[in-house]
Amino acid sequence: VEEQRARWERKRSRTAKELLETEHRYLEQLDLVVTFFVTILKAKGTLKPAVLETIFGPLESIYSASHVLSLHLERGNLGPGLENFCQNLELYGHYTENLEQANKTLKEQLRKNKSFRQFKKLQETRPQFQGRKLEDLLSLPLQRLHQYKHFLRDLLENTSPNIAEYQKLEKAVKSISDVSQWVQDTVRKRENSLQLLRVQKLLKGQKTQVLTPGRWYIREGWLLVVPSKGEELKRRMFFLFSDIFIATKPCHPLHPLNSNKLACQAVYPLHQCVVDKVFGHTQSQGGLLSLSFPHKTLLLMSSEQQDINDWYWSLTAAVR
Repeated sequence: VEEQRARWERKRSRTAKELLETEHRYLEQLDLVVTFFVTILKAKGTLKPAVLETIFGPLESIYSASHVLSLHLERGNLGPGLENFCQNLELYGHYTENLEQANKTLKEQLRKNKSFRQFKKLQETRPQFQGRKLEDLLSLPLQRLHQYKHFLRDLLENTSPNIAEYQKLEKAVKSISDVSQWVQDTVRKRENSLQLLRVQKLLKGQKTQVLTPGRWYIREGWLLVVPSKGEELKRRMFFLFSDIFIATKPCHPLHPLNSNKLACQAVYPLHQCVVDKVFGHTQSQGGLLSLSFPHKTLLLMSSEQQDINDWYWSLTAAVR
């Protein structure tokens, strides 16, 4: 038991030391943004206050919270330090929610505002930046949140439940997991929106509405459609979403406007779909899927076994 406790204590000390060292590095990097950008831009008035707020969000508050945490860690006050820090964790969620708009506004200002463009270039050439760009530094809080999660879990695993700090650590791990989930969901929603927008732009015309609230993009790819009457196989591009399955074909390559677009041929709702694997169960070459809808049956083929399996599982999961 004593040996186990000593092992725990060694691991715990090592993790606490690493947490402090990485916190110092994180603070140094945040300080570059706060000192050389936020503070000076506020004083100079190069950007309007609302624009400044949109680009940097609650970064100054995140910096202050980390500064207080590092002071606690330096004094060995892990429990109280984390307790205080967890009260500021929501800042990371709000920062993530604002990040897409922040990047958009930053690009806009770099395009339109010459004095800001020159200022940014000048600041980034300072030796302290070591070649890093403002854009790289703005994504740091998201990376750091991920690191906090692992550090705190390691600390909890190597802390005896009898120690007073155990409960505070347990609460901190719960708080950080909740905020991490919030951040992950925000990032996933943003990525999904970008995928929906990309597919919408690929389709000719606006008749097919891809951008619908609550819809999730799943996958896309080329499959061969097997016609009911012995005609030729037709190669089509399919898009699978959480509620619909879209069949498309390329527009004419010489079309003046839509040469690189796809024409929508059919939109199949998934709530009444039944998916069956006709062949492709064994290690044969490729396979065939049957998709049954109330008024239509689709036979889809691929010459690759793995491809047909992936489509089968994706479609089955989406229908379910």
